[in-house]
Amino acid sequence: MTENENKKNTLTDLLPFVAMGVFLLLVQIISVMLAQPMIDAGFQFTEDPDSIWNTIYYIGLILGFTGVILYAFKKNIKWVIHGFILFSVGATLYYVFLATFAIFMNETASIILTLALSLALTVLLYLFPEWYVIDIIGILIGAGVTAIIGISFGVMPTLILLILLAVYDAISVYQTKHMLALAEGVMDMKVPILFVIPNHLNFSFRDYKYEKDAKREAFFMGLGDAVMPTMLVVSANVFITEGYMNLPLIGLLNMPALGAALGTIVGFAILMAVVARGNPQAGLPFLNTGAILGYVAGCLAVGVSIIPL
Repeated sequence: MTENENKKNTLTDLLPFVAMGVFLLLVQIISVMLAQPMIDAGFQFTEDPDSIWNTIYYIGLILGFTGVILYAFKKNIKWVIHGFILFSVGATLYYVFLATFAIFMNETASIILTLALSLALTVLLYLFPEWYVIDIIGILIGAGVTAIIGISFGVMPTLILLILLAVYDAISVYQTKHMLALAEGVMDMKVPILFVIPNHLNFSFRDYKYEKDAKREAFFMGLGDAVMPTMLVVSANVFITEGYMNLPLIGLLNMPALGAALGTIVGFAILMAVVARGNPQAGLPFLNTGAILGYVAGCLAVGVSIIPL
């Protein structure tokens, strides 16, 4: 094999990891841009963003929903979960589009267009769940969920949540391994809980069936790996009022939020280096740690208190 062929193969091998990084970056950018429109639309769902109970409720919700999904898989009633996820996708798209269109449309027009687009994309997802449909909708709902939680959770509850989720992810992947079973089941439902990055353009996610020992046709990244660390980016940008700068396309972003975003990217790069060895890895210990350390560095850079009072 020539040197040029070696370089070509190396670049090809790197493309899926680059694509995952781009998806993560898009969720970060869009969620930050959605934050203020969602605040203006009144989409904050907690009365006290600084309450630690927010974290407890959210962890309980995650554990409960995971248990329900695993039970549904065991009892072969995936259609119930599939229907619930499709409904959740449509609802999240509604919030994303409504907050966006409300910026430059009157209320009636924005509601009509929002309903039409949300319904159309949800139906498209159900009828034609190809990998690029999954990825586009995944980016939109990932950014939407991140923005809604980020504007509703203060920095302290978010920091605690990220630490607990990193521990939970490590336990569920390396010890109980139920997260791997969950991911395999979700693949069969063809819903945007995973990002799908094919190894070749002939790949069809609609026809894909997961087989443990089969040749890898695509890479998968959990949507939560983009959502969870980015919650800190949004929360820091909303609830810390110092150290702002105006960035092209993104707009106002403060240093703690920028630090969290960059720290997430660094954590992602380390995670991809480990994933490249071939074994499934828990993403949140890498990503959440990177986000938290980046946030701390951003706070120190501008003299902002790490724990807002």
